[in-house]
Amino acid sequence: MEKIKMTTPLVEMDGDEMTRILWKMIKENLLEPYIDLKTEYYDLGLEHRNETNDQVTVDSAMATKKYKVAVKCATITPNAARMDEYDLKEMWKSPNGTIRAILDGTVFRAPIVVKGIEPCVKNWKKPITIARHAYGDVYKGSEMKIPGAGKVELVYTAEDGSQTKELVHKFDGPGIVQGMHNLNKSIESFARSCFTYALDTHQDLWFATKDTISKKYDHTFKDIFQEIYDAEFADKFEAAGIEYFYTLIDDAVARVMKSEGGYIWACKNYDGDVMSDMVSSAFGSLAMMTSVLVSPEGYYEYEAAHGTVQRHYYKHLKGEETSTNSVATIFAWTGALRKRGELDGIQELCDFADRLEKATIDTIESGEMTKDLALITTIENPTVLNSEGFIKAIAKRL
Repeated sequence: MEKIKMTTPLVEMDGDEMTRILWKMIKENLLEPYIDLKTEYYDLGLEHRNETNDQVTVDSAMATKKYKVAVKCATITPNAARMDEYDLKEMWKSPNGTIRAILDGTVFRAPIVVKGIEPCVKNWKKPITIARHAYGDVYKGSEMKIPGAGKVELVYTAEDGSQTKELVHKFDGPGIVQGMHNLNKSIESFARSCFTYALDTHQDLWFATKDTISKKYDHTFKDIFQEIYDAEFADKFEAAGIEYFYTLIDDAVARVMKSEGGYIWACKNYDGDVMSDMVSSAFGSLAMMTSVLVSPEGYYEYEAAHGTVQRHYYKHLKGEETSTNSVATIFAWTGALRKRGELDGIQELCDFADRLEKATIDTIESGEMTKDLALITTIENPTVLNSEGFIKAIAKRL
């Protein structure tokens, strides 16, 4: 068959460890036989980030602004152990955090639902989409170890030189301190992205923070959401028959557990990080969660919501067999290809993405799956496939 032609490249961000191995397998077995794949390639593997002083991460984000659609492999966010393991020049920040800060927007994460993988929360009938704010807070925070007694203050110096101070804490001994920030402009983008996505997908929207404790920081989020909803979206939501409501984060968690699902849950950056892992694992597996960063300017960056599967990578290096779930990484590619097809008016690309997703789900529902799913499936006598075997089973169906 003739390969599907692309007119505009995708921005391709390669990653680390086991997901990097899967990335190559997916391209070779599921994409390149059918698509004349055009990508602008960036190696976001930790070694190359270190060589380029993390400039490659910035370059990949700027390329996404140019081409509008990117697909990203999972990457390592280094800690002290990784500093030694990779002999890093410095502890580079999360690539996702860097890319999100440049592109702004909101990360939407939703579980991939398949028959035979039942949610741990028995009353969940429909997917729960987590909308995660993609800027600031702890991910752009400044930290300091306090060596001994003294005081820490927040100091704002205006352009005219005048200062406003707020005491953080009077230390009588060693401790730690952290400063975080956010921007009204970014929170406004977050709110508009969430309201628009709710209308597009015809789902209720929940938003939750802790404004009773954080009376300025979190309360600002609450106020901005309400102002934008009242001014721009209230009538549209009413016409669509969907609801927006605000609640405290602890109340939201309790409500989520008792709900049937089928709505968007908007969260601040860190809350979204934690809750998307909770939702995805409760629906079956971290490897069964889609993730897309949507910016108000119309940039899209698709990725898996999970990490680099370090434990499997070390087994792979020893020549041992692994059974690593590649579904979320496959769906990152299908999401990006579908969006590229939509933007460029190439229906064949959109249709291919649909077929690849169907082939992936049909493979699991037929009883062929990786070990993580075989351990939790209600399908009797599933066939456990290794990492490559699972991708090849999908290729056969495709």
